[in-house]
Amino acid sequence: MFEEYSREELEGALRDAALNWLAHDGLWFLAAEQRYGLDAAMELDTRAWEQFTVIEAKRILRRLGREPGGGIPALAEALRHRLYAFVNRQEVVEQDERHMVFRMNECRVQQARERKGLPDFPCRPVGLVEYTGFASTIDPCIRTRCLGCPPDPHPKEWYCSWEFTLEE
Repeated sequence: MFEEYSREELEGALRDAALNWLAHDGLWFLAAEQRYGLDAAMELDTRAWEQFTVIEAKRILRRLGREPGGGIPALAEALRHRLYAFVNRQEVVEQDERHMVFRMNECRVQQARERKGLPDFPCRPVGLVEYTGFASTIDPCIRTRCLGCPPDPHPKEWYCSWEFTLEE
């Protein structure tokens, strides 16, 4: 079926798939929160992301024909291939062979909450598990540090920021 698609149609299908995934993730979380409360929903979400982020990183490595261990350059490339990259605006603001700072500038989850007049979703605990697991799957020598993530205050230019360092 995909052989018949134009590049534009394939990009649209990919974006739709990423949006559908994100919508399902959000709806699942809301259902868990309504049933069990915020703390339990956060715990369940964290456990799910702990596994999902590794699966996503391994699939990206396989698709790119790479093995774990490519350092910061491999992480920078892999981050561009995550589902989030198709629906959120993100950037690498600093990068060399041993260090990188990554920011999520536009986050559909947080922007939806803003439109509804709600405070930022407190995603830092999940983000720590997610970004640490993703980075260490790409290269086990990469260490992750959160520079800011809700509920932390943040500037209007970004929602979360992460620092990755390659250790010897």
